[in-house]
Amino acid sequence: MLTEMSRKAYLSILEEELRPATGCTEPIALAYAAARMRDLLGAWPTRVRAEVSGNIIKNVKSVVVPNTGGLRGIGAAIAAGIVAGDAEKILQVIAHAPEEQHAAIQRYARETPIEVVCADSPRLLDIRLTGWLEASQGGEPSYAAVHIADSHSCIVREEKDGRLLLERPSGSSPEDCLTDRSTLNVADILEFANTIDPAEVAGLLDQQIDCNLAIAQAGLDGNWGANIGSVLLEYDADNLQTQAKAWAAAGSDARMSGCELPVVILSGSGNQGITASVPVVKYAGHLGVDREKLYRALLVSDLVTIEQKSGIGRLSAYCGAVSAGVGAGAGIAYLLDGSFEAIAHTIVNAVAILSGTICDGAKPSCAAKIAASVDAGILGYHMYKASQEFKSGDGIVTKGVDGTIANIGVLATEGMRQTDRTILEIMTERCC
Repeated sequence: MLTEMSRKAYLSILEEELRPATGCTEPIALAYAAARMRDLLGAWPTRVRAEVSGNIIKNVKSVVVPNTGGLRGIGAAIAAGIVAGDAEKILQVIAHAPEEQHAAIQRYARETPIEVVCADSPRLLDIRLTGWLEASQGGEPSYAAVHIADSHSCIVREEKDGRLLLERPSGSSPEDCLTDRSTLNVADILEFANTIDPAEVAGLLDQQIDCNLAIAQAGLDGNWGANIGSVLLEYDADNLQTQAKAWAAAGSDARMSGCELPVVILSGSGNQGITASVPVVKYAGHLGVDREKLYRALLVSDLVTIEQKSGIGRLSAYCGAVSAGVGAGAGIAYLLDGSFEAIAHTIVNAVAILSGTICDGAKPSCAAKIAASVDAGILGYHMYKASQEFKSGDGIVTKGVDGTIANIGVLATEGMRQTDRTILEIMTERCC
């Protein structure tokens, strides 16, 4: 039963997770660190060293950084943050960089030595940037360093010219300052969604709906990535399930290819934020439900996604789109049925279908994985309606929906550890 303490915790979790970001969050985290480093240094550094975890390399390598004139990669993200970043905007650090600065960003990225080192770090999300400013009279160069870890916007250490300006206590994690996710379970998520005053979540969810639908529309209107959303609609435009997949995929099409529109992220990911919300919105529109029921369905989708990701972690070899697709399936099950049984069976069925899908970095093909994940979520519900299910003992499925969700975390954090290393070796042609 949902306690008042848990209800407040769920609200806090949503406030922490549903945040606007412009661009893929890994390059944007680099740009944020770079802008902060520049502010500490008081000038554009003349050389930069970036020590980053393998998962940062994996997720920055192939995506276009917004407002750079089409640049990709770590150097582009750092250059954008240094030249045009506003550190006060955090994950929207380069959202408002004007077009006239694109040439300066490109020139800085081309002419400034930016050394990239794959860090030997136990953290999957780890960014350490150091920038130097050469002394004009031949003295010691000035330097500033910024360290982000575990969470895309959490700075754990800052220093300048040997002076420590900020440091979190040794052994602490940025996640320590977040609300405890262990309170999440499907029964309480459903009770929370059914009983919350819509006014308490309207601001968060309206922003999620508006931003994520807008970038999905942009993905369909433009020529982005592999145009997965448009391809899906081209052959099956009248099918609601196809529309749900296509619109979610189109948002990723645009986002991975540098679209400058903001996305409301979930679990640190714009793709997950799009996947958990857009299919639910499309189903709600087709069904003609009121805004309040849409809010409640989105709460189910968002919180089910977060429950899965709390065991997996922010970055992993396990594709986060799968978790969000499962969440979307749960949200759609809420719209079509609303019972705990329907939602729980949808989650378990969907998890069994696509668990183990790898994350090989942020890139255009993420849109296709999103489409497949949404499809699995919806199939999970159709299986329930047909009185079909995957049962305990079928692969990683175990007794109880929350037990199966817990197994996802074990699979991702323990079972796929070597998978992650192998993916990184393939992508970078060296061991990270």
